[in-house]
Amino acid sequence: MTGLTNRYPSLQNKVVLVTGGATNIGAALVEAFCEQGAQVAFVDILEAEGAALCDSLGARDDCSRPHFYPCDLLDIKKLQSVIAQIRSDLGPVQVLVNNAASDWRHSYGELDVEEWNRRINLNLRHPFFAIQAVSAHMKEAGEGSVINFGSMSWYECQGGMPGYTTSKAGIEGMTRGLARDLGADNIRINTLVPGWVMTERQLRDWVTEDTEKEINEAQCLKQKLMPDDIAAMTLFLASDDSRMCTAQKFIVDGGWI
Repeated sequence: MTGLTNRYPSLQNKVVLVTGGATNIGAALVEAFCEQGAQVAFVDILEAEGAALCDSLGARDDCSRPHFYPCDLLDIKKLQSVIAQIRSDLGPVQVLVNNAASDWRHSYGELDVEEWNRRINLNLRHPFFAIQAVSAHMKEAGEGSVINFGSMSWYECQGGMPGYTTSKAGIEGMTRGLARDLGADNIRINTLVPGWVMTERQLRDWVTEDTEKEINEAQCLKQKLMPDDIAAMTLFLASDDSRMCTAQKFIVDGGWI
């Protein structure tokens, strides 16, 4: 159960799509929207984890059961097909959360064209085509909210993963540009910029004792940034409470950048 307490009546029964929703921040997002009574669909390549999340949340009495659709986000035709299936199963998507990305480290000197394209396609290409696909749903519904996930890494000049930092910088440009195009149809689009979130994956793969010290020194708020902190801002941006917020970035990083 999340530790979130705010309730947003406007999210009740709203169809929400979360990409990369099976684990880590994505799973916290799915859970948070389910606790709001939304109809939550999520996509991920991790089938066992996705099914387990559905079973776990479905066994609870205090939230709705999510709907899992396995999908490799490098396959745009599959993604488009899944979004069409969600429309058939649940109705038009009214909230899109483009959460999925990969921040695996890599050296700029060893990156070839194929791997560069893979990094850009995974982190930047699929969010655009997801937006393109759901925009018709949102027009039909008369409104919509898109939340694109950025990253503080490129603000911080973090090296060692140029495909990721370039993509995340591009996310903000895409958000700003599409805000004008989508706004005429009452569709809002914003970027949520997380700091260093203490997910299971980050703790397993990247966070060391030295890293924790660096994070604590960099943040103004001397607390660990958790997935629920990101989910809280996501709920606000998805809800009608943020109805006049678009083309903006919302940073949740404990005061790092």
